Amino acid sequence: MAGSRQRGRPKAFNDKTEQNTIQTLDRALILMRTVSEHDGITLSELAEETGQSAATVYRVLTTMAAHKMLEIDEESQLWYVGAGAFRAGSAFLRRSNVVERSRAAMHALMRDTGETANLGLAEDGQVIFISQVETHETIRAFFPPGTKSPMHASGIGKALLAHYPRERVEQIAETEGLERFTDRTNSNLDDLMNDLERVRRRGYAIDNEEKATGMRCIAAAIFNTHGEAIAGISVSGPGFRIPGPKQSEFGERVRAAADTVTEAIGGRYPSLD
Repeated sequence: MAGSRQRGRPKAFNDKTEQNTIQTLDRALILMRTVSEHDGITLSELAEETGQSAATVYRVLTTMAAHKMLEIDEESQLWYVGAGAFRAGSAFLRRSNVVERSRAAMHALMRDTGETANLGLAEDGQVIFISQVETHETIRAFFPPGTKSPMHASGIGKALLAHYPRERVEQIAETEGLERFTDRTNSNLDDLMNDLERVRRRGYAIDNEEKATGMRCIAAAIFNTHGEAIAGISVSGPGFRIPGPKQSEFGERVRAAADTVTEAIGGRYPSLD
């Protein structure tokens, strides 16, 4: 019917004033996010970090634990994200066609290179890893789903940045900073822009021990139907297994894998002009 509201959205959907915010739920979600940012955290630490009273935090935690969104390790008294939150988060992955379409390419990439294959998206100026196929090697890179990394010091991050307008790259650099993690990190904007131009021209990015000494990553961007870089696929592992001569070989394999996913989701490649 013409003029009717979209289903699921009330009249006040765009009204973000305090009267339309449920403060208890807001506090609960803040606690949930805070727990997710730690590998175990105590009640008192949560209270201090969020600025809430221990009594309030405890009530919220126990309520969320009843729904399996959070859980406590009785021995250590540390709180963790629960299975219920994982199931809820998995709904996001189910919505993202690129995740499903990437699995076969990631498995093939791991078999062909012998290194761990990763899939990542940009979120709030950082890369969030959402899927991984691990190598069978003893020494390997490991990025659990949900792990975040600065874009300027990440293979996937640079693969995405290379296809962003300069203004967007500058905004991310200003907001997130260009922290220097190793002697090889691009901590200067001009150096980063020069690196991104090389990435754009050859079709893949190289994280040459820029985030962690001894670890390398080769990544390429995945594009949507509008030719926008929406995700990145990569292989990562110790530098001694990805020496200079192998980087171009791996780069071509990673780019081919990214192209396969782009085609599978109906994407198209942007012009280099």
